[in-house]
Amino acid sequence: MTRARKALIDLSSTSYYHLIARCVRRAFLCGDDKYTGKNFDHRRTWLVERVKLLSSVFAIEIAAYAIMSNHYHLVVKVNRQQALGWSDNEVISRWYRLYKGSPIIDRYLHGEALSEAEQLLASELVEKWRARLYDISWFMKNLNEYIAKEANKEDNCTGKYWEGRYKSQALLDETALLSCMAYVDLNPIRANEANKLEDSDFTSIQERIKHLQKTEENANDSKQNNEAAHQTKQPKSLKPFGTREQENTLPFSLLDYLELVDWAGRYIHPKKKGYIPKNVPSILASMRIEEAIWLDRVQNYGNHYSNFAGSQTVLRSHAAKNDVSWYKGVG
Repeated sequence: MTRARKALIDLSSTSYYHLIARCVRRAFLCGDDKYTGKNFDHRRTWLVERVKLLSSVFAIEIAAYAIMSNHYHLVVKVNRQQALGWSDNEVISRWYRLYKGSPIIDRYLHGEALSEAEQLLASELVEKWRARLYDISWFMKNLNEYIAKEANKEDNCTGKYWEGRYKSQALLDETALLSCMAYVDLNPIRANEANKLEDSDFTSIQERIKHLQKTEENANDSKQNNEAAHQTKQPKSLKPFGTREQENTLPFSLLDYLELVDWAGRYIHPKKKGYIPKNVPSILASMRIEEAIWLDRVQNYGNHYSNFAGSQTVLRSHAAKNDVSWYKGVG
């Protein structure tokens, strides 16, 4: 049953969400179209660049992404407190980067005197824009409309480009967040489009690895090669890894995450033998996750959860909060 968007996105329960959008036409979002012989890889760049631009405007951070041939995945964090802390001028500046403004706001920016009624209207507009700048639906609307217009222009056609509304999944605990990010980053591996993480084009993990390799080269040149440098020097366009004690970071170590995803990728790759190496990543032990359960979650992530992901306890609690008897995944 389709649920109302307001029932799926509840910032009081979690700020992390998994978002998916899929093309409706045979023409690919990117990659090779065997019917026309055309290659649409350049559209991956459109999407990645647009995601990063929107993240710099909205109070929405990108934790993971993967751009596939006819769909894409995003894992995002909504930073509502950041948006609430912006000054009115900051909200206006951000909104004007994407949308046309308002005559009354233009007058305000030019220092013109406004009547009491006009001041009230201007304040209401700013607050409406502020709320939209941490709204996932507005983020996705801008992203998908932009890509659809560019693709339709290139294909010299009109009409629907995306398969209905985007899908969202609330990530209710750290294990759900970690497994979802790994699932997203491993998309090209599972689809047999890449053999190694560093060859998984247009994924967040490839971007993180390339940035880390560049950091290592620079550190070696300056004789400052240490883990602290690796942890702090991460891509600015992606939400950084850190620790539970560090504010505004993902609650995991970057090196632990890379080790974990690489380990999982070696096991689930369709052309590789299914064995579990003895050197199981330490992050699984620290989070008390059994390796077999972890591999099953990552390999079959889409079958385990629907609109919500988390432990049975968390899912039950969230269902009760929303006056629902159960959510998929609750026994």
